[in-house]
Amino acid sequence: MPEIPHVRLSLSNRAENVLLVRQALSGLAETVGLDPIALNDISTAVSEACNNVVLHAYGGEEGPLEIEVYASAEGLEVLVRDSGGGIHPREQQAEDVIGGIGLPVIRALSSSVEFRSLDGAGTEVRMRFAAANARALEPERGEQAVSPHAIPREQLAATTEIVVGPAPLARAVLPRVLCALAARSYFSTDRISDTQLLADAIATHVQDSINGSRLSVQITAHPRDLQLRIGPLRPGRGEMVLETASLGGVGSVLERLADAHQVSREGSSEVLGLRLAERS
Repeated sequence: MPEIPHVRLSLSNRAENVLLVRQALSGLAETVGLDPIALNDISTAVSEACNNVVLHAYGGEEGPLEIEVYASAEGLEVLVRDSGGGIHPREQQAEDVIGGIGLPVIRALSSSVEFRSLDGAGTEVRMRFAAANARALEPERGEQAVSPHAIPREQLAATTEIVVGPAPLARAVLPRVLCALAARSYFSTDRISDTQLLADAIATHVQDSINGSRLSVQITAHPRDLQLRIGPLRPGRGEMVLETASLGGVGSVLERLADAHQVSREGSSEVLGLRLAERS
């Protein structure tokens, strides 16, 4: 399997966030050519692993949920990780369940599944799925991992971070995730369409300006408001992205559709900040 995940999601263990995971998997399936039956099996198994984190990892409290997806010619590998109690591996009877449809179904739908304790501070579920007819994602030169940002506990409930690449995958995954968050934030239909255009422009035009091959977008969602942090960008690229990110017939999408924007430094890189608000 590739050393760097093609999709990494960092979010809260809230039940509604399982939809964001399914949206990301749908974008990946479109990119690699997974058939609907395979996608349904993978989404069901991964959703159940996420639901177990929702229900059991933190004793009803808020906590981080992390998902990593790796795609290769051999198939897909998905990791679901928590920092709490999580799922503890144990011998189970076929009828045993832990929330929802239960771990036996995860085992039935995956080629293999492993459980690993993270030094007493969480659990990792590693699922592998065969995908014989899927297209492999081509490795990019100079691939670099993008380190996840530490999301403060008080901001965890409202924050989602997605790291995705290469570019064709970003174009399929990012709009799905952003539009789902826009709908959850009570955006109008027109403003959700604007969010789709903006996500398309980010995924299309930012790729040449980032450090490495993975695009990182951190989204803070509040009612009628989305705030995005996009990067890491190479020095001097933030303003360039604002000026050049355009779509036919729309012009400079980021400046036109965003309600505010700024470029800031983060170490040796730049971060582009955008704000989208409901306008109706």
